[in-house]
Parts: sequence; structure tokens; C-alpha cells
Amino acid sequence: MAATTHTVTNQPPPLAGYDVFTADRVLVEAVERHLDPALLDEALGELSSLGLSAGSAQAQEWGAQANENPPKLRTHDRYGNRIDEVEFHPAWHRLLGKGVAAGLTTAWARPGGHVRRAAGFLVWSQVEAGHGCPMSMTHAAVPALRTDPALAAEWEPRLTSTVYDRELRPASQKAGVIFGMGMTEKQGGSDVRANTTSARPLAEDGTYELTGHKWFCSAPMSDGFLVLAQAPGGLTCFLVPRVLEDGTRNVFRIQRLKDKLGNRSNASSEVEFDGTWARRVGEEGRGVRTIIEMVAATRLDCVLGSASLMRQAVAQAIHHCAYREAFGGKLIDKPLMRNVLADLALESEAATTLGLRLAAAYDDGGEEERAFLRLAVPAAKYWVTKRCTPVAVEASECLGGNGYVEESGMPRLLRESPLNSIWEGAGNVQALDVLRALQREPGALDAFLHEVGRTRGADHRLDGAIKNLLSELADLEGVEARARRVVERIALVLQGSLLVRYAPPQVADAFCASRLGGDWGSAFGTLPHSLDLATVVERARPLV
Repeated sequence: MAATTHTVTNQPPPLAGYDVFTADRVLVEAVERHLDPALLDEALGELSSLGLSAGSAQAQEWGAQANENPPKLRTHDRYGNRIDEVEFHPAWHRLLGKGVAAGLTTAWARPGGHVRRAAGFLVWSQVEAGHGCPMSMTHAAVPALRTDPALAAEWEPRLTSTVYDRELRPASQKAGVIFGMGMTEKQGGSDVRANTTSARPLAEDGTYELTGHKWFCSAPMSDGFLVLAQAPGGLTCFLVPRVLEDGTRNVFRIQRLKDKLGNRSNASSEVEFDGTWARRVGEEGRGVRTIIEMVAATRLDCVLGSASLMRQAVAQAIHHCAYREAFGGKLIDKPLMRNVLADLALESEAATTLGLRLAAAYDDGGEEERAFLRLAVPAAKYWVTKRCTPVAVEASECLGGNGYVEESGMPRLLRESPLNSIWEGAGNVQALDVLRALQREPGALDAFLHEVGRTRGADHRLDGAIKNLLSELADLEGVEARARRVVERIALVLQGSLLVRYAPPQVADAFCASRLGGDWGSAFGTLPHSLDLATVVERARPLV
């Protein structure tokens, strides 16, 4: 007879066996809002299929396995030959293969591609965030390569393929390829103009030999890399293939893999170039300008990645509280817990809504939308990624001690949460980038003001926040020291305007009252008690 103490009661069922996409009302509404109606049925079907995969117990097991079995560096084979290969658990390849097959690297190749990809990226990243790095780099390499039409014609069909081929062989023999990036060096970090990697021209036009050391090189198992190096004409962008056309390995010496706080399934590396063959991308001396579009695309993915982490953390917290009973009732019905959950739900909805709006601007491609992105992407990257860690911490606390245990999955979300704020330029880099846009590109501010001005008069707290922001921008004396304050306000005003336009009144009211109106404490769960918080929580509850 089983011991009675082993009878399990008052524990929620696993959040598994559901459609991650259709269970997210905010995301579904954003896709319906931004996609051409002619594309909608097909896109919703594809995203629901991906959502079912993401919510399956099998995919969740893959995510756990990929993190419990991090990649291993194999510098040499058994005979002593240098091979510089990274060995991944089979679960990693299954996750990456599914993401590529689902079109998460094909945004540039189909109508509405950025909105469709952004939604898919947000859904699939909830399974496991680490494999999102090579998908992001592969997606983002396309606009950089388009500065050289010949290179783009050769590589873009492979980059936008839905075929994942893990074998190391010449790219011309593969139906699909994965890309990485190597910009930073140990002496400069984000100051890439301080790079010392050198590029010596070879006899064939546009080809070079690279020598140097990259401090952070993403996805070292990839088929190609975009890197920066100092050519005779200055800092220049180059394409480094992993395997040369004759089948020999390019000189790509992986010195070590980084031992990171989170993102454990993904290999981040230091690599050495020593006579490494490369092709120039763009003009000599214009490396930053060439690669900046890749950086902008990966920054948007940082926003989407953080929105994905927040959505999964909030979904887990609400799911737990909907089943868990304490003090005579369901946790979700307790006024104080409801306040916490509603506050977390607001942060998640604002992040998702903003991320999909930025993706729609990419699809539009018009001059005003491009100007809008110039300001909105670094502002969103700054703010949304910084909100991720406090959301993950508070959501874990909603599970109590269970949220501190690895089996819950919450510790993995927490360890992952700071990553997107650091990668692709940490907070100060983003803030300074916003200042550059304000000072050098007046069209960017005009586009932003036109965007938030669409809601003029709809909410007095939003109107007041816009007025205060304009006062901040009118006085640019010593603005660098208060750049974070300015960028935070830009992001909050933008989120508030989007929620006033698109979200239910209860959500917009709560956001404007707290984030813009100042009726908020210093921790989550301090929303005004008079708001309709039950509706806010129910909207964020995963539909299982």
C-alpha cells in the first residue's frame, strides 16, 4: 500500500500539451492587426502549428536536454589534426532544425515576413532561448550582404532556406546555411573602431587574409560569419566562410567556449584568425555602416527574445496561481496576488505589442517607417530587455519555493533574462544610439512623434507624458548624463500609445495609470486597487 504522504494534491498540472501561439491573445491580435488579410489564414495556420510544437511535452524536453548538456569544444581529432568543431546535444539540432523549417530565417523572402517571423520567433523561443542566437544571426545577415549584390545573390537563397544542414562542407553544396557574427575584441568591446584584427588584400579582387582575435564570436559552428577588421582603407566588414570551396577548412581556431550565466545551450566563443580567407562586404572603411543593418535586426530580436521570456514567465505564474490554493481559495483570486499577476501581465503585453509593431515597420519599408525604426529599435532594445529580469524574478516568486527549483523551468528563464540587455550593445550603447538619432536624424523624431500622436486626446496621462518628454528633448544641454532617463520615457510613451490604440481599455488604463501617471510603487504588485485587474489577468492567462 502506498504511503498516504505520497498522495499529491494542490499542485498545478504541467503547462504542456497546448498551443503557445493561440493561447496568447496579445500575440494573436498583433498578427491579425499587422498582416495583410490575404496572408492571414496561412500565417495563423503556420503559427498555430508551431505553437502546438512549442507547447508539446517533447519540445519542452528538448529544451531541458539542450541546457543540461551544453556544447563541447573539440579542437583536435584523435590523430592530432586541428578540427575546431563544437559538439551539440541532439536536442539542440532538433530545436534549431525545427526553427529553420518553421521559417524563422525567411523574413526577407516573403510578404509579411517580418511580422510572421517575429511571432514565430516569440513562440518558439519560449521552448529554449539559446538556439535563437544562430537563427537571429542568419536572419540578420541578409541586409548586410545586400550592400554587395553579387554576394547577396550567392548567399541569400541559402540564408533564407527552410533546410537546416548541420554538416561542415562548402556552402555551395548545401541547401541551407547558418551564419554567425564576430565584432567585438577584448581590448575594445562595444568600441569596435578600436579593433585590431587586420585584413591584408590578396591578389583576387575583394579577397583578404585576416589575422586577429575575436573576443565574442557567436554560433561558431556556422557556415559563415560577418566580421569586422582593419583593412588599408579602415574598418571594413568581411564574410568569412567556415569551409572553403575546395572543401578545406578555413583557418578558424576556436580558442575556448565562454562559460556563461545563462544561454547554456548556445556556444559563444573566442576565435583566432591567422591567415583566414575572407571576402569584403561593402566598401573599405565603411564596415560599421555595412554591418549596422545586421545589428539593428539582431537588436529587434533582443526585444522579441525578452518579450518571449517574459511571456513564458508570466504564463507559468498565472497558470500556477490558477490551480494553487492557499488561505482558503485559489491564489489567482486573492486581491494581492491578482495585483502582482496583473502588473506582470502589463509588462509582458507592452513588450509583445511593441515588438510586433517594430516588425511591421520592417515589412512596410517606407521612408517614415525606416526613420521610426532608427529611434524606436534602440529605445525598445534598451527598455524591454531591462524589464525582463525583474519580471522573471517576480514570476518565479509567484510559484514560491517551487519557482526556485530547476524542474520548474523558472531558474532557466531567470538566468537567461539579463542576456538580451547585454548582447548587441548594452544599455549605455543603446541610450547613446538614441541620442545620435535625435541629434543627427530629425526625421527619426518626427516619425516617432507622428506615431505617438495618433492617440492624442485619448488618455490624459499619455498626453502628459508626451508633453514632459518634449520638455526633456527641448533641453539637450548635458543630455548624455540623463540619456537613460530620456530613452526610458521614449519607450514608455511608445508602449503607452500602442496600448491605448490597440489593447482593451482595462489594460491601457492600468498601464497609463502606473507607468505614465505615477500611481505605482517600486515593485510589481503596486497597481492602483481601483483598476479592473481581474480582466487584465484573465487576458494574459494561457488558454489551455
